[in-house]
Amino acid sequence: MPKDTTPTRTRMPRLRKPTAEDGAEIWELIRSCDPLDENSMYANLIQADHFRDTCVVAELSDEIVGWISGHMIPSEDAFFVWQVAVSPKARGLGLGKTMLKELINRDEVADAATMKTTITKDNDASWGLFRSLARDIGGDLTDAPYFKENTHFDGAHDTEHLVTITLTGSDEIKRAA
Repeated sequence: MPKDTTPTRTRMPRLRKPTAEDGAEIWELIRSCDPLDENSMYANLIQADHFRDTCVVAELSDEIVGWISGHMIPSEDAFFVWQVAVSPKARGLGLGKTMLKELINRDEVADAATMKTTITKDNDASWGLFRSLARDIGGDLTDAPYFKENTHFDGAHDTEHLVTITLTGSDEIKRAA
C-alpha cells in the first residue's frame, strides 16, 4: 500500500477552544506573523483562559497554526474580532475564514447581530479576509475611521478603521457559514 504523501499543507487543521496552556504557543504564533501587533504573553494567556469561548485555535500535527481572539462587546449585540493569526505553514487553506465561521456559529456568539474588527487601510490581507467572509455569509460590510492616528495613537500607529459586518438574519447566515 503506498505511503500517504499528501503534503501537510493540504490537510485542514483541527479547530478547538484554547486553554491557558496554549498561551505561550499562541504568543509565539503571533510573533511569527509580522506585521501583527505583539501583545504580552500574559494578554494571550488571559484571552485563552477567560475568553476561550469566543476564541479559537487551529492545530496541525499538534502545533498551533491559527488563532483568532475575540469577545462579545459589553452592552452591545456585537462580536469583536481582536486578532487573526495564521502561520505560514497553514496559509492558502482558507483557515482564517474557516475560523471566523466557526466562531459565528458558536452558542456564545449567537446573540451577535454584527461582527466588528479594526483594520488599517494598508492591511490588504485582513480586508480581503473580511470582505470574503461578508460575501460568503451575505452580510453587509461597512467601515469608518475609528481609532485615529493622531487622536488615539499620538501619531505612532496608522488609523484603525472599524469594520462592521451584519449578521442579522443570523439563522440564514449561520447556515451559509
